[in-house]
Amino acid sequence: MKYALLLESFSRRRQIQALLLSSLLMIHGHALAAMEFFSIADSATIMYDAPSLKAGKVFVASRYLPVEVIVKVEGWVKVRDSGGGLAWVEEKALSSMRYVIVTATQAGAYQSTDTGSTLIFEALQNVVMEWLEPAMNGWVKVRHRDGQVGYVRTHQVWGS
Repeated sequence: MKYALLLESFSRRRQIQALLLSSLLMIHGHALAAMEFFSIADSATIMYDAPSLKAGKVFVASRYLPVEVIVKVEGWVKVRDSGGGLAWVEEKALSSMRYVIVTATQAGAYQSTDTGSTLIFEALQNVVMEWLEPAMNGWVKVRHRDGQVGYVRTHQVWGS
């Protein structure tokens, strides 16, 4: 009988621990959703696998590429790209100018936040556009490099 009570007590503690852990992970997930976005300031910016110029070079990022800041460490920033890849970049290589990248096969930019409004332009996958206004109701205002301005669906771009 004592053994059964001990097992039940242990099981309840485990359930409580699991509940607390899942709650913390959910809170952490919400914190990640509020991360900062920046863009690469210069063309041919080298991305590294560690916060050091002596670290391995992962890839070269193009100017305006949007990145999500994961952590900052003494002049270095760990960032995530639209494909989920992680790399380190020197903090001075980042710009506060915001850009988004088209992740859908094609994204339509409309005159207003309604697919019934006039279609201003269409952008293909991997096209980078300037972010103009925060996302609202599933839409984000952008400017194409040709100067055209419109609203695209947030699920079609990354970086907003």
